[in-house]
Amino acid sequence: SLTVLQALEDGLRRADADPSVKAVMICGDNGQFSAGADIRGLSPAKRQGGALGPVVSLIESSRKPVVAAIEGFALGGGLEVALGCHYRIAHVKARMGLPEVTIGLLPAAEGTQRLPRLIGVPAALEMITTGRHIPAAEALKLGLVDEVVEENTVEAAIDLANKV
Repeated sequence: SLTVLQALEDGLRRADADPSVKAVMICGDNGQFSAGADIRGLSPAKRQGGALGPVVSLIESSRKPVVAAIEGFALGGGLEVALGCHYRIAHVKARMGLPEVTIGLLPAAEGTQRLPRLIGVPAALEMITTGRHIPAAEALKLGLVDEVVEENTVEAAIDLANKV
């Protein structure tokens, strides 16, 4: 939603400007990272500013390490947010994917550029063109996530942020 995008942008700008902040951790609420955008908000008539691509680019260009704590689903725009992060930790039950293609859309926040850089062209093409959701264990093997945990994903992400 536009509210989430604005909160991400505002939070990252505040963190980058605050010298006491050494790293940033992005997580979802109630055990869910993000299942992506509400497609009703994609209509040009309903858009009132705010776009995912610039927010993901802001995350990626942060001078401070940004760690995603992925629980539940990271789909579509949610995965694109995670791709903008410098590090990604996933819960063992998390699933990731770019399902937009199943309704005739392509990932629009540069997921088609970031994903191949991270996991290679063949694996990225398969994910982008099929919309398949991959489990955390496969994401780890592909290099999509840096670590998979069975316990508290947020704490693991904070620990990693403190280390880097």
